[in-house]
Amino acid sequence: MSPIDRILSATPPHATVPGVGIEPTRPEGLGGLSPLRLPVSPPGREVATPYDPGMHLDPTDANVRHLLAREVEGPVVMLNLLRFRATADYSADPALAPAEPISGRDAYDRYIEHTLPFLHASGGAVELLADGGHWFVGPEEERWDLALLVRQHSLESFFAFASDEGYLAGIGHRTASLEDSRLLPLVARPST
Repeated sequence: MSPIDRILSATPPHATVPGVGIEPTRPEGLGGLSPLRLPVSPPGREVATPYDPGMHLDPTDANVRHLLAREVEGPVVMLNLLRFRATADYSADPALAPAEPISGRDAYDRYIEHTLPFLHASGGAVELLADGGHWFVGPEEERWDLALLVRQHSLESFFAFASDEGYLAGIGHRTASLEDSRLLPLVARPST
């Protein structure tokens, strides 16, 4: 049985996903299912992030289950769409806050600088980092400031990276920087 199969078969809707550092949070309002999310702070520095149902910074229980149910084998590319705050909000992790206010984009740059060594150590790589803007085809009022493609060897590698304590020590820069985000796991189709 693969590690993903073990996670799917052993995880009730309200439990912690074993081995990948995901824990239940914000149980109210989801029909008894607790959303699961990757940790947003390292152990010993847990912080509460206000829940805003219109803002997407962490995966929900359903998001994790959908991803695991895909039974992805091999490499995965994570498409990140990011919308930055005008001014970074470090209220969830004040220990990381700079002495003077900075923009959300600058806070995300700090996150990238902190994250790259952990990403590379996990076998991952940034395939594309590109400035975005408003959709050419899509809602006129919606914009994404940055697009990022990150390749991982497998979902196991991704979850190991995302739950690494060293990586988590700087994730507050990401939380501070973002107004909203999307993360879409992409899997290459077999060539025909």
